[in-house]
Amino acid sequence: MKYNTQEAVHFLEYNAERPHLIIPEYGRHLQKLIEQAIAIEDRDERNKAAKYIIGVMGTLNPHLRDVPDFQHKLWDQIFIMSDFKLDVDSPYPIPSREMLNVKPGPLAYPQNFPKYRFYGNNIKYMIDVANSWEEGEMKNALIIVIANHMKKCYLSWNKDTVKDDVIFEHLLELSGGKINLLATDEELSTSIDLMKVNKKLSNKMQFNTNPRQKMQRMGSNSRQNNQNNNRKP
Repeated sequence: MKYNTQEAVHFLEYNAERPHLIIPEYGRHLQKLIEQAIAIEDRDERNKAAKYIIGVMGTLNPHLRDVPDFQHKLWDQIFIMSDFKLDVDSPYPIPSREMLNVKPGPLAYPQNFPKYRFYGNNIKYMIDVANSWEEGEMKNALIIVIANHMKKCYLSWNKDTVKDDVIFEHLLELSGGKINLLATDEELSTSIDLMKVNKKLSNKMQFNTNPRQKMQRMGSNSRQNNQNNNRKP
């Protein structure tokens, strides 16, 4: 059977001429099923068709079965795809067009532009807590923990070594001038302990971030072990 060229063009249907898909993930066939369900005059038959379409939507998206209230989501989607024209009995509240077009409010982000971003916002919270504590051993211990963590964050951002004075100056600035580790001799002694702790931390970080140095060190250790074994009688 032969077709004329003009008749063949008449049967073609381009996507540009088709109606817009509201939720493209479900495809055009499901969109046509919903349009057919809208055209059904009998309400009972229309309810049956809607439940059948919900079953097909669940089959097309099996991953939604693990999502809480996925049936509620499917019913909302079928009303949205019908352009809110489907009149059926839903087991869930029927959404409205106004509810769908409601825009969420702006989120209030804390400290959008902090001066020292590599420390993070949690450091500022910890400093505020330390300022609220009374003077004593617990507060001094918390300050040392904060200073150690600040230097750890600094070294993760900058692999070069950093002096404790730089960390102390940043801590003094972030605390509003309330925490000064270079004010007295007693605090100078704590800075020496801090320097030793962070020196070990810096060496450990440099060793872990250099795989060639790690392989060389492993090779030297193995050669030294072999030499020690050969010296045994």
